Amino acid sequence: MSELVALGNAGTAIRKANDEGRAALVGYLPAGFPTYDGGIDALKALIDGGCDVLEIGLPYSDPVMDGVTIQRATEIARAGGLRTRDVLSTVEKVAAYADVPVLVMTYWNPIERYGVDRFAADFAGIGGAGLITPDLIPDEGAEWIAAADKHELDKVFLVSPSSTDARIAMTTAACRGFVYATAVMGVTGARETPSEAAPPLVARTKAVTGIPVGVGLGVSNGDQAAGVAAYADAVIVGSAFVKALEAGGSAGVRTLAEELSEGVRREPRATVDR
Repeated sequence: MSELVALGNAGTAIRKANDEGRAALVGYLPAGFPTYDGGIDALKALIDGGCDVLEIGLPYSDPVMDGVTIQRATEIARAGGLRTRDVLSTVEKVAAYADVPVLVMTYWNPIERYGVDRFAADFAGIGGAGLITPDLIPDEGAEWIAAADKHELDKVFLVSPSSTDARIAMTTAACRGFVYATAVMGVTGARETPSEAAPPLVARTKAVTGIPVGVGLGVSNGDQAAGVAAYADAVIVGSAFVKALEAGGSAGVRTLAEELSEGVRREPRATVDR
């Protein structure tokens, strides 16, 4: 796979930020929370606040990898009647709002139920950038990999501190867009202090790939974002945005995005050698 192809949609946006001497900011919110329209407004607020890439969560009935904050939000979205087609329409509206890559983060079961190639075709047709699939590993993802390649969608797989070097190499080789380094073992959620496992995980990942490495480890403020931005290509924030939406609506989301956006710009970085 050529580097240009491997960068895909989100990777191109992340490298653009890196070429400006900073890390990219990736913001997550689930579709349909607190309502369908309110969720769209909140996602637009992420863009207005400075996010370079968006992740839209597809609410699922058994979110075993999510922390309590995101679980609660997805339960509210599902109780409001949100379905996969509503997630797609959310993507379409947000993708049309600004030139920012919009990915969906989803458990694999809803994509299988929808139909893998059908989902890829429909998703690409509305301007979607790709999928982050936390419970799908490349060894078991042949159908998705083929569909994503056919429709030029990003394939973002995860690595963790427990991944062997061989597993990291295999996973990154299957990625398009960026590699998601989840530096905290266990469920997601904002944390008071950064994980010490993150920098070595990023270093191990960068040793075997030239595509961007994004880090998700519970960042919730500008100081934490600045710390992660010192070694990662992208800083991924989810639970903190959900809490900001709960507490302050879309205005709260934008305010936090602005703080985090300032954080990833605080420490100048060298441009990426390619």
